[in-house]
Amino acid sequence: MADLLDGAEHRDAVAASRRSIFGLAAALPAGLALAASVPTAAAAQTTGSTWDRIMSTRTLRVDGIIGEEPNFHKDMQTGEWSGFAIDMGRNIAKTLDVKLEIVESTWGGSVLDLQTNKIDIAFTLQATPQRAMAIGFTQPIYAISMIIVPRKGFTANTWADLDNPNVRLAVDVGSVHEAIARRYAPKAQIISFKTRDEAILAVVSGRADANVATTMLGILSHQKNPQQLGEMITPTPVLTLSSFFGVRTGDTRWAEFLSVWGTYNRQLGQTREWILDNLKLAGISREDVPSTVQF
Repeated sequence: MADLLDGAEHRDAVAASRRSIFGLAAALPAGLALAASVPTAAAAQTTGSTWDRIMSTRTLRVDGIIGEEPNFHKDMQTGEWSGFAIDMGRNIAKTLDVKLEIVESTWGGSVLDLQTNKIDIAFTLQATPQRAMAIGFTQPIYAISMIIVPRKGFTANTWADLDNPNVRLAVDVGSVHEAIARRYAPKAQIISFKTRDEAILAVVSGRADANVATTMLGILSHQKNPQQLGEMITPTPVLTLSSFFGVRTGDTRWAEFLSVWGTYNRQLGQTREWILDNLKLAGISREDVPSTVQF
């Protein structure tokens, strides 16, 4: 679930609105807003093969983002990193038989870090046309379901149920949540707020019927307001937000390897286990995740 699970703006804005999941996330963690910060053309593009560099130095460099659980977590006393993105990085390094180096970054900064050859992978990003002008992407590594967090007494089973002029949907402005709401429930009263906290408060206070969110953000909101909010709903058809790894533009062999790695681990169910195992970092248990949620 960040994403789940991105997705990837400047750290301060992301921390304020909690748009990541997973990266979301990319994570989808925090970092799932549609707009992307694209570095200037003056940012240095590195020539040469990432694959060859990793093989020659025997080191894989990945980004680590503080405070973006369950994607990333840094123990400030020991300096040790954990999180499902870090577990993925360790597995990639083990597969390649190389050392893993974690470079502290931010959602927006990871794009520039790729361009300037500071890292070899930017984890859990949402692939947007804006970002694709600056970096390359793998195939989708995992996906996070979209859910709604309703007020007490409000029910809806499908997006068609939500697409009603009498339904009030609260969203955070400029986010993927707003884009999904406007795409699949255009007839609803869509109320945009500056932050996710404000959107949830509108549902808690009864000024809105439901909040559109990614899985992890929805679970966290529900945990904070269990008495005022109804049970989370995954409307059908189930909508998912894909999360990708960012790579340097034109680094085809590296992107192809990571895409195969991602598909292999997702088909085995390992990706889901990495995500579920690390939910505790965000105060979420496996049992909190609706059975309808996909990864």
